[in-house]
Amino acid sequence: MTLRTLLENGAGGAVALSAPDRPSLSYDQLRAHIDTIGQQLAGQGLSSTDRVAIVLPNGPEMASAFLAVACYMSAAPLNPSYKQSEYEFYLSDLKPALVIVEQGSENPVRQAAQGLGIPVVEAKVEAGMAAGAFSLFDKTAEISPADAEAEALVLHTSGTTSRPKVVPLLQKNILASARNIAASLELTDADHCLNIMPLFHIHGLIAVLISSLGKGASVCCSPGFNALKFMELATAEAISWYSGVPTMHQAILLRAKRNPEQAKALHLRFIRSSSASLPPAVFEELLKVFGCPVIEAYGMTEAAHQMTSNPLGDGRQKAGFVGIATSPEVCILDAEGTPQPQGGEGEVCIQGDNVTPGYENNPEANASSFTNGWFRTGDQGYFDEDGYLKITGRLKEIINRGGEKISPLEVDNVLMDHPAIQQVVTFGVADKLLGEEVGAAIVLADGAALSEAELKDYANQHLAKFKVPRHICFVDEIPKGATGKLQRIGLADKLGL
Repeated sequence: MTLRTLLENGAGGAVALSAPDRPSLSYDQLRAHIDTIGQQLAGQGLSSTDRVAIVLPNGPEMASAFLAVACYMSAAPLNPSYKQSEYEFYLSDLKPALVIVEQGSENPVRQAAQGLGIPVVEAKVEAGMAAGAFSLFDKTAEISPADAEAEALVLHTSGTTSRPKVVPLLQKNILASARNIAASLELTDADHCLNIMPLFHIHGLIAVLISSLGKGASVCCSPGFNALKFMELATAEAISWYSGVPTMHQAILLRAKRNPEQAKALHLRFIRSSSASLPPAVFEELLKVFGCPVIEAYGMTEAAHQMTSNPLGDGRQKAGFVGIATSPEVCILDAEGTPQPQGGEGEVCIQGDNVTPGYENNPEANASSFTNGWFRTGDQGYFDEDGYLKITGRLKEIINRGGEKISPLEVDNVLMDHPAIQQVVTFGVADKLLGEEVGAAIVLADGAALSEAELKDYANQHLAKFKVPRHICFVDEIPKGATGKLQRIGLADKLGL
């Protein structure tokens, strides 16, 4: 089984991708499009060992571009809101053979790619084309789909003590995860999902797109999350489910509660939540307003997304728990690598076909992240008497801002480039809406002056908006731990945030 053969499951005339105000793309059209794009890439001399960066706005072209590239080579989707300096870092790290951008795009990735000698091509969409259809080049060449052992997707995951790590995912990793998700959600070809997740994240790519298409189901590719238009679009598309992060669910609830009849009239089969902890109060409210099961799942990039999920059956979901293992093996290990009994708290560890073979060119990270074949997630938790996993904290220091994972070291490094700053430590600050916000403790250089507004303006020029610190504390000295090391964890409390 490969990603390309997986897509043979959809009936020829059935809808694969839809989008607002666009003709739908059938499975026959999708398969033909994927093969054509593969041949166009091959016409430029690309092969299954090459990577192609994709910088497109959310929507059907982003979905079909990912599918086309991943079937024949390796897709490297990047956030279209990055700054030029961020693109320079990611492109240097990934070394793609090509960058795909939107027609007429002035995205700064163009300048970053040009500086690195990487060619850029526009995804050309002609008037009247079906959702997801586009063209790259006129020249084509024969190429065979990549096999199950080939890299299909590469993403960065944030690092706390080092630069963001490169996570390669093989076709077999993605296929295993998609099978697990489809099974836990009992997806069929009758399902129609509204994608509101960004398609440069593992959540939207695997949990929504690949899992659906692998069962011959269809996906409506929205241009991005818009809480004001969600109910209208969900009704017009007659969706059967959607998946999002807790902040999205909360925004949807604010509007759905005003019209509960419309919410229940959607007749959703279920609502899925992942990428950040779903507050039990939000779980209960979704259940009440929409009248369908609320499925909280637990995933991460290194696992090609899903590791555990609450079961679908009525009454089998537990608020505050991320569910039962869904095919990958999950265990709790202590610091020495000893498995813990039921109820014993420790680090959540996983192994299975969905897990990345390891970080790229990072033996140190691989040595610390894998123990006797088990991947250490950095999350702390325990299994209850029914086998449901409870996440109780995070051992790693990554900031999880509403599902956006932020490397504090990356923010440190950007802020330290400011001439007025002598020392900085970035850390997470508890936030009722997002789970965590970004905080930074700053020690100014002798005689230097810098206001909070000036610092935020500087950060906005060098970082994507979601990485910019919202809480800034100017201090004479940053609190240290018992060993004298600067410590991120607990810093918000020490600073009274």
